[in-house]
Amino acid sequence: MLAEMAWFGFVAFSGLRMFSYIPQIWRIAADKTGAAAISYTTWGLWTGANASTAVYAATSLHDVWLAFVSGVYAICCVTVIALTALKRQGDGSE
Repeated sequence: MLAEMAWFGFVAFSGLRMFSYIPQIWRIAADKTGAAAISYTTWGLWTGANASTAVYAATSLHDVWLAFVSGVYAICCVTVIALTALKRQGDGSE
């Protein structure tokens, strides 16, 4: 019973988390100030955490689902970093 509840919670929050990246990506894309509020350090750490979870899930746990969603999270984080870099390059900010 507890395992099923944990799985349901994981699936529900993972789904919400997938969609939670979209507003952040849209706001950066629309930003005209070089995305000054975005921290490379924070998003870099989240990228590393998600990427390492994906690799660990795939190689040690053999959990394809966790590896997949963690990989998608890492891609979303890289997208935020890349868009921020593009915005700052175009704005002349760092």
